[in-house]
Parts: sequence; C-alpha cells; structure tokens
Amino acid sequence: MNHPSVVAVHVGRVAPLGPDGVPSGFVKHATPGRVEVRPLGFAGDTQADLSVHGGPDKAVYAYAVGHYADWIAEFPQHAELFVPGGVGENLPVAGMDEADMCVGDVHAIGTALLQACQPRQPCFKFALRFGNSRLPKAMVKSGRSGWYYRVLRPGTIAAGDAVSLVERPNSDFPFTRLVALISRGDATREELERMAAMPGLSAQWREAARQGLLRLG
Repeated sequence: MNHPSVVAVHVGRVAPLGPDGVPSGFVKHATPGRVEVRPLGFAGDTQADLSVHGGPDKAVYAYAVGHYADWIAEFPQHAELFVPGGVGENLPVAGMDEADMCVGDVHAIGTALLQACQPRQPCFKFALRFGNSRLPKAMVKSGRSGWYYRVLRPGTIAAGDAVSLVERPNSDFPFTRLVALISRGDATREELERMAAMPGLSAQWREAARQGLLRLG
C-alpha cells in the first residue's frame, strides 16, 4: 500500500485580496525544493490577521487533494481555482483525508514531525478568494475542512514526501468527529471531558471544552 504523500509545498506573502484589497496570506504558491518548517510555520509563509491565523497550533495547514473533485462538482464555475493550493493550504496531501485520521495523530513528513491538532474554520477570506459568499458555509456543511498541524520537530518538507503515521494518542476519537463537533456544537459531556484534557488537541479547543463543561455545571 502506498503512503499518503505531499503533492507540493505552498507558501504565500500577505497581499491584497478581493475587490477591497483586504490584506491576506490566503494565496499561496508552490515552492520548489525542500522548504524549512519551523514552530510557527514554513519559511516564507505569512499571515495578515494573527488573532485568528497562525500561531503554534495553526503552523501548517494541510488539505486532501481528493476533495477538489467534490468542490468542482458542486461549484464548476470555480474549477480553475479548485486545484492543489487552491483553498490556501500549505500542504496538499494525496491519499488521505479527515476520515483517515484521529485527533492528535503525529505524522512524519520529510525530516519534520507534525501533529494534527484542529480543523479549519473558514473565514470570509475564503469567500473573497473565489468571489462566492457560499463557500465558507459549504466547507462547514461538507466537513471538508482540512487540518492544522503543530510542529513537534522542525525540519524540511518537499513535494513527494510520504506522510507516515508515527503516533496515535486518541485512537477512539476520529478527526471527523471533532470536525462535526466544532461545526455543530453538540458535544456530549463525556466528549467535552475528553477534549478538555485531550493530548494533541489544540489549546483553543481544550479551553473551549473546559468552558463548555463549566456551562453545563
């Protein structure tokens, strides 16, 4: 069986996006050769609004290239943009998607070690990039969120590198369940208790789970 693999490494600088020129690092370009990945992301990659983008738990954004066919089927008018890198990801990945993962999975890619810690919650810049206000809600509804990695071990990554599972701390908590919980907000008390102390889950969602438990009393 072939390992999942990285199709390309994409990085981007902050630039004007959409008709009003909103600053954004959404548009990224494939970078040849091996690219250094650090605790806050790839060398040469930048974000405009650090209150919602970037940081250790959003260092690297990965996306399943298999989803693009579904996007094109639903929004054929955007076929030219629904290509690897099209939704602003750093790592388009072939051969796996959210359904193949559990929360906190640790992947060896190139010489780096990355941990899948949370899904993406699309913002208005996704709509601006495509000129279509329906897209953020469509991403939430479909569950085709992609996933953010934190960097456990810096290194270098290049197109063609295998994505190898090296640790699975939460084998009974599928990543797809986390995606659904975040989009619908219907976690059970047991799930909130798990998430509040879950190894590998982002700090943001551990804290959200703790707050949810407080509200339940």
